[in-house]
Amino acid sequence: MQYVVVAFMSALFLYPLYILFLISFSPIQYTLGSLRPLQWPEGFTLQNLVLALQGTNLIDPMLRSLLTASLVGAIALLLGIPAAYGLSRLTSTLANTISTLLFFVNMIPALVIAIPVSVSFIDLHLYNTVVGLALAQGLIALPFSIFLLLGAFQSLPKDLENQARVDGAGMLQTLYTLLVPLSKSAVAAAFLISWMLSWDEFTFATILSPITPTLPFVIYTNIYRGNILASSALSLVLTLPVIILTVMLQRYLRGEYLSGGLHG
Repeated sequence: MQYVVVAFMSALFLYPLYILFLISFSPIQYTLGSLRPLQWPEGFTLQNLVLALQGTNLIDPMLRSLLTASLVGAIALLLGIPAAYGLSRLTSTLANTISTLLFFVNMIPALVIAIPVSVSFIDLHLYNTVVGLALAQGLIALPFSIFLLLGAFQSLPKDLENQARVDGAGMLQTLYTLLVPLSKSAVAAAFLISWMLSWDEFTFATILSPITPTLPFVIYTNIYRGNILASSALSLVLTLPVIILTVMLQRYLRGEYLSGGLHG
C-alpha cells in the first residue's frame, strides 16, 4: 500500500511537468485543444523555445531572478540563524508558540501586505529595485528558515554550548563557530528553500518590480498576450533550476530538522 501511495503521489507531481514538456516541444501548429496527453505529437521541435527567446529579453529577467533569490536566501540566513538560536534557548512551550505564530503571520496573503509595502518602499527608494524585492520576499522565506534552524539548534546537546562557554567562547563565537557548522545541513536546507520560494514568487515581483520584471512576470506577460506555446517553453526554463535544487535538497531534508521545532 505504501508503494501505491508513493507511486500515485509521484505521478501526481510528474504529470503537470509531463504536460509542460509536451506543450513546450510540440510543433507550433498544435493547440492546447489538439494535444493528447497519452499520444506523443508528430514531430519534436525547439521552435517554441527559439521563438520565446527571440521575442523576449530573457537574460535580464533571469539574472534578476537569480540575484533576487540569492539575496533572499542570504537574508533568510542572516536573520534566521540568530532568531532561531534565540528561540532555541527559550522554554519549549514559548519557542513553539512563537514559531507557530510566525507561520500564522506567513499565512496572510502576500497581496494584502504588498500595497503598504510598496508605498513604504517608494518613500525609501526601494521600489522597483532588486534589494526591495528581496526584502519583501524575505518576509515569506524567513519563517521557514527559522523553523528549520530552530529544529536543528534544539536537537543539539546543551552541553556543547556550556563547554564552549567554559573554554572562553562568547555567545556569537559559540553560535557561528560551533552550532552553525554542526547544523550545516539545516542551514543548507533553509537557504535552498528560501531560494526556491523567491525564484517563482509572483505577487511581490509583479507589484514591487513591474518595470524591471523577474522571470515569472515575463511568463505571465506572454500568457496574457496569448503566446501559450512560448510561455510553456519559458516555464520549462523556470522549472529546471527548481527540479535540480529539489533533488539536491532531498539529502538535507531529514526528519529531525523538520520535526525538531515541534518537540521539546
